[in-house]
Amino acid sequence: MFVAMNRFKIRPGREQDFETIWRERETFLEELPGFKAFHLLRGPADDEHTLYASHTVWASRADFEAWTKSEAFRQAHKGAGGHEDIYVGRPIFEGFEEVEGTEALAKAG
Repeated sequence: MFVAMNRFKIRPGREQDFETIWRERETFLEELPGFKAFHLLRGPADDEHTLYASHTVWASRADFEAWTKSEAFRQAHKGAGGHEDIYVGRPIFEGFEEVEGTEALAKAG
């Protein structure tokens, strides 16, 4: 498993704008081999920014890298640079490969 995460610092008062951009975007993720899940997470806020993290879960690093080289990736990110007034700094990418994991089993009954 590979988790691709981007952290965003969003200017105070612009949180709803940021969340709307994410809700209304086209992702194309479900069409891609190895895609497992996507989440946008809101973290702590202070006087300077609200922290957000987006993360996608992939079957492998190779599946994620194939996504980054795809036409679907280019289409999903075509307007990404157009909202500089929302961000404090640039997004920070972090990639993680699974070392160990546990998943909940479906309970019968």
